[in-house]
Amino acid sequence: MSFNNLGLGANILNAIKDAGYTEPTPIQSQAIPAVLNGTDVLGCAQTGTGKTASFTLPIIERLSKGRGRARMPRSLILTPTRELATQISENFVTYGKYEKLSMALLIGGVSAEEQQKRLTRGVDVLIATPGRLLDLFDRGSLLLNDVKFLVIDEADRMLDMGFIPDVEKIVGCLPKERQTMMFSATMPDEIRKLTKTFLTNPTEITVAPPATIASTVTESLIEVTPRSKNKALRELLKREGLLNALIFCNRKKDVDVLNRSLRRYGFLSAPLHGDMAQSARETTLQKFKTGDIKLLVATDVAGRGIDVESLTHVFNYDVPLHAEDYVHRIGRTGRAGKHGFAFMLVCPEDSRYVEAINKLIGHEIRSESKATQQKINKPQSTTRQGKANSVTGSSLTSQPKTVPRPKIGKATPSEPEPRNVRPSPSNLRDNSISETKWGGPVPAFLLKKTLIP
Repeated sequence: MSFNNLGLGANILNAIKDAGYTEPTPIQSQAIPAVLNGTDVLGCAQTGTGKTASFTLPIIERLSKGRGRARMPRSLILTPTRELATQISENFVTYGKYEKLSMALLIGGVSAEEQQKRLTRGVDVLIATPGRLLDLFDRGSLLLNDVKFLVIDEADRMLDMGFIPDVEKIVGCLPKERQTMMFSATMPDEIRKLTKTFLTNPTEITVAPPATIASTVTESLIEVTPRSKNKALRELLKREGLLNALIFCNRKKDVDVLNRSLRRYGFLSAPLHGDMAQSARETTLQKFKTGDIKLLVATDVAGRGIDVESLTHVFNYDVPLHAEDYVHRIGRTGRAGKHGFAFMLVCPEDSRYVEAINKLIGHEIRSESKATQQKINKPQSTTRQGKANSVTGSSLTSQPKTVPRPKIGKATPSEPEPRNVRPSPSNLRDNSISETKWGGPVPAFLLKKTLIP
């Protein structure tokens, strides 16, 4: 099947051709006709299968007639993270370049004033994170009573991040006569319950069982100890000869600590987490996509929405606390039919989380051989040179670079250090002895003050 058979217009087909795509993915071939027919859609597909285009393409087609009014968008796409919102906006720019549609991106970390100006001019497509959307709605900068299309993307992540109450509040402000699409990589019971509230007689599309790992991804498990964890990661980075990689940590402070460690050992890495300014996050992502940065150390929230087609490796430095996050993490590689590799560093105390992951994905993650794990974890000589690696651009040594401290010499006896000696009162007074008229010896300085009139 080709895109020509899905009911899309000539302008969109030309944009798809310009982007280099010829055949739709399974989720696209099923979702696009359903959206064009006006039915609600519940889509479940693993990350990297083209979910975003499955709703952007038909929405652009249906919005091509008419224009948005001031502060009243005609379509609303809700996403859990800024990065995912940015990725979706790029899709609308790519596929809607031959249509005269306006778009606004409402995310935190940037000026709300510019976003308000954009809304005032009127937009057809509004892409937003729940927090910023409610902020501007409460200010009166936005009206939602003309929304005809609602998309809730990454619904499972919305649930994990606690955004569902905000989403319910937003949906309560929308017209009841609308078309709703909900997409998710996994389908927990909580999401199933929400579909009864948000969707009406939806067309359910499942192109793979929930939490299925793409066949193009090779998974490996490495047993480590907390003390050997950093060294094991460095050995893997050197061994794999990778082009680029995402490294996931569970906490923001661990992202910074690990990034500093990698930089100290010569790796071209950078951090990405929610405490960074939006401009810094965008700059970091752009450098990662262009290859100026080879390793991106990120949290789950920041990593969601990163779409780098040529990403070769994903490393779980920390075992994810929620099994669903494992699916999303390694879904960043092995995309568009390309092969990818995913490694997970596991400490003894992580066993219960690994069991939950194995249960969710339906198979046991392959563990590296004992010999390989011993090689990765063994103590390393401080003099052995590593091979040059594209991740660093230079030879790697087993120890971080150190700057020698300047030697501080001591003063020799012939050249004593100058000292500021404060004179004592005894050095200033006259200690000579004088005779008084009654014959007793008295120091002269006392005579001057007391005895001599």
